[in-house]
Order: sequence, then structure tokens, then C-alpha cells
Amino acid sequence: MNKDSADIININVIIADRPYPLKIKKSEEEDVRNAAKEINDKVKQFQQMYAAKDKQDYLAMSALMYAVQNIESQRIKNSNELNFESELSKLEQILKG
Repeated sequence: MNKDSADIININVIIADRPYPLKIKKSEEEDVRNAAKEINDKVKQFQQMYAAKDKQDYLAMSALMYAVQNIESQRIKNSNELNFESELSKLEQILKG
């Protein structure tokens, strides 16, 4: 057994009352379980706010919300990187000056 396969574990997570068996790296277990908890919390929140017919609707709304947050985070990250590069260029000009 190589080192990589020794690091793989089997876990079960339940999302929207449905079990999902996963094979993941041991180092990812806490993140995966926390992500599943966040999704379940968001599904419950949507269930309380909206009268959808099934959990698929809540899962779709949760996925959309997290995708929008991810896109916004990437935009902020890219903007911060551009600002950093701009400030770095200004400092280089001052040092050359």
C-alpha cells in the first residue's frame, strides 16, 4: 500500500437527509464534514423561509448561493491582487526614482 492510498478514508455524510459515502484524504475530513453541516444548515434555513415542494429546490438554492459567494470572493481576490501589483509598481518607481 502506498502512502497516498493509506491517507484515504471512507466517510459518510448526510446532506438533505440523504447519505453520501465518500473516499477522501484524512486531512480533508474536517473540511468535508463542516461543508456538509453548512449545506444542511442552509437547507433548513431555506425550508423555513420558502415553501418549496422538495429538498432538491433547497439544495439548488444553496448551491446557487455558494456559487455566487465564490464568484464574489474571486472578484475581490483578483481586485486585491491588482491593487497590490499597482502599489508594488508605485514603490518600484519610487525606489528607482
